Amino acid sequence: MQLIKMKSSNQLKQVVSLREKLVELEHNQWIYWSKSIANTNSIPEIRLNRWKKLWKPYNKLLEKDKEQDRTWADKVLKILKKGGYNSSHD
Repeated sequence: MQLIKMKSSNQLKQVVSLREKLVELEHNQWIYWSKSIANTNSIPEIRLNRWKKLWKPYNKLLEKDKEQDRTWADKVLKILKKGGYNSSHD
């Protein structure tokens, strides 16, 4: 993932840390959304069962499931880069 040009290894660590925070946030948002949908709509049982398996903390997910959240976090990072975000602003 090379979304922002790095000037130092410290800067790379900051971006990786930011990415992981965004990934976890994306996952938590999805859990909130999917539980809300499941509680207010008729969801096919097969989908609901699949969702329930993912209703756990991000760090407990399988690597393949984490990739879904990383995809969305990377989109956020791209938007930040286009907006001129510099990780040294942390």
